[in-house]
Amino acid sequence: MAHDLSLAQSHAFHLCNNLMVPITLFKSGDEFGVLPSDELDDEDDLEIVHEYAPF
Repeated sequence: MAHDLSLAQSHAFHLCNNLMVPITLFKSGDEFGVLPSDELDDEDDLEIVHEYAPF
């Protein structure tokens, strides 16, 4: 998790391009995080900021 949005965006973009899978950038509380999109559940209490697609 990161407190800096630009750092989280950079990590999400690079993960998306390296892994070639959709990556979701989300906010939880006052921190940002990234996960492969297929690992997120609708039940998670996360604010989706952006989804990066490799295509």
